[in-house]
Amino acid sequence: MSVTAPVEGLPGQAPQPDVGALLDAVVAELGGSARAGQQTMAREIAEAIESHRHLLVQAGTGTGKSLGYLVPAVAHAVRTGEKVLVSTATLALQRQVMTRDLPLVATALTPHLARSARVALLKGWQNYACVHKLAGGYPPDDAGTLFTLEADHPAGPRPGRGSDTDEESLGEQVVRLRAWAEETTTGDRDDLVPGVSERAWRQAAVTSLECLGQKCPMLDSCFPERARQEARAADVVVTNHAMLGIAASGSPNVLPEHAVLIVDEAHELADRVTGQATAELSAATIEQAARFARRHGGVATTELDAAGAAVGGLLMGLPEGRFPHGLPDDLRTAVAAVRDAARGLLTELKPGGDKDAAVVSGLKVAASAMLVLFEIAERMAADPSGHDVVWSSRGAEGDGRRAGITRLFIAPLQVSGLVREVLLGERTGVFTSATLNLGGSFDASARSLGLAVDSEGSGWRGLDVGTPFDYAKQGILYLARHLPAPGRDGVPDAQLDELAELIEAAGGRTLGLFSSRRGAVAAAEAMRERLDVPILCQGDDQLPTLVEQFTADEATCLFGTLSLWQGVDVPGPACRLVVIDRIPFPRPDDPIRSARTEAVAAAGGNGFMQVSATHAALLLAQGAGRLIRRADDRGVVAVLDPRLATARYGTYLARSMPPLWPTSDKAVVTGALRRLAD
Repeated sequence: MSVTAPVEGLPGQAPQPDVGALLDAVVAELGGSARAGQQTMAREIAEAIESHRHLLVQAGTGTGKSLGYLVPAVAHAVRTGEKVLVSTATLALQRQVMTRDLPLVATALTPHLARSARVALLKGWQNYACVHKLAGGYPPDDAGTLFTLEADHPAGPRPGRGSDTDEESLGEQVVRLRAWAEETTTGDRDDLVPGVSERAWRQAAVTSLECLGQKCPMLDSCFPERARQEARAADVVVTNHAMLGIAASGSPNVLPEHAVLIVDEAHELADRVTGQATAELSAATIEQAARFARRHGGVATTELDAAGAAVGGLLMGLPEGRFPHGLPDDLRTAVAAVRDAARGLLTELKPGGDKDAAVVSGLKVAASAMLVLFEIAERMAADPSGHDVVWSSRGAEGDGRRAGITRLFIAPLQVSGLVREVLLGERTGVFTSATLNLGGSFDASARSLGLAVDSEGSGWRGLDVGTPFDYAKQGILYLARHLPAPGRDGVPDAQLDELAELIEAAGGRTLGLFSSRRGAVAAAEAMRERLDVPILCQGDDQLPTLVEQFTADEATCLFGTLSLWQGVDVPGPACRLVVIDRIPFPRPDDPIRSARTEAVAAAGGNGFMQVSATHAALLLAQGAGRLIRRADDRGVVAVLDPRLATARYGTYLARSMPPLWPTSDKAVVTGALRRLAD
């Protein structure tokens, strides 16, 4: 098979290969079959990279998009020597790409390229064990560390109910962790199986701010530094959206130099960058930084303690909600006092003279916590600029925070500029997902990624390569237009009646997607009383366990919220009915989206359509996509919100969903479900 086209590259480069033929070679090597959408995707990505033009590619379920972007990525990187960075949204997809897809592609392409491709994996600093800390080079951790202050969460397997670590004490987990650290060649938390608790992992890892860097006596054995060296030498580097968020938020050097950025599950990028750029301040975070300064730095924190107490006192009576014009004056003054005290302590925490290595490490930990506190307080105390959104929120039971404790948050109003200027810059960006074409246009997705819209020569192109599935023959979209519009007072009885009738017709086999946890719980309780099929609800157990139980028993139903709308893959007869309780508009009190809506309106745009409707369209597309996962899947997506059929914006939302056969005839739907159940 000839895979080299007669097109010459730049001087010193090999001729440009025929990417379509390369993809055929890889698919044949893997024993697969050709897919038209995958071929189109690979060729268009290769063309975009060569022409330095950004590309948005919508690739539906079953397209095989991983191979569609990995083949042109490997071919380009090996031929030109330009590094390609591939980012995934989820840990599961990252592991799949790095441990299965990319090695297979690299191996299959080796006979057709000038040399083998070098690949590497890059994660956040605290995903790797620190040999200096394990050797006793850092002071022991107390109840909290910077892990609770930095947004990049460790990526290892998490122990939970039913796991082997349930029976292990903290000490036993640490002993096992230390033994593993003596044998591992990567130090990557993902390679520690079974995993350990967050508290145990803190005994083995540090954040990048806490790291001693070039001054570390064990630098030659440093796992995260080794990972970064391998990334610098690689042709293709696999990372995740959290790392892109850290880079966009002011730490661009966490990523190796690269010429091409490929973002899988690109519809999640803007939210991930927003999450990384969101900062939190509370009396507890101030006290934690002060405690580190006293314990590890041996300094007095009188001024910071007083400023923290003032902030805590003001927060106690602070109402929840957004502050459109910045913090109230008294609170801003108190936060400014925290900033000033933290600035002074940073000077005192600088190591000087000859100190023991453990003392230096302790000072580094204390200074890192104080630097984070200073930067957050400085940002919150600044005059409102229109670039940030500031709000307060009170912790509730079950959200992972102490109930009743008020915290301040600050986030960028928009992150499109960060994506455009920091992540893209002069690079070529390829963005792919099953849901980028919203309402029949790529404009909303392009806008969120900082790409110019409604201008000639905008430098990007949107492309839908389709799907191998025949949605109109495989599934029905049931629009329950006869139901009352959902209100704010829980789940209406008419909706519960409809839900029970549909589940009964399907014989269970239902994935219920709800816009709120309260709605999911209420529906689960009602169905348990009315029906004789197992009803699982998110929160009953760990989500992977619930999905496993749902998949194993065809009669079982699973109800839940946002985590189930995206990423759940249950092909086959276990999922014949996907029910969406209401159009998933953002909450009216969502501080970031409400601020963005106002900003769009102030600029003369339609804030509702650009923010709320776009958010809902994306989630509807993702949720409806849970039904058809392979060519032999059949079933119904039922939307119990009549506005999808009756409201003016309903057409925009429906165009974003898979092209299932639409109907509002309940008898047709229940008949189809009964036939599938039989």
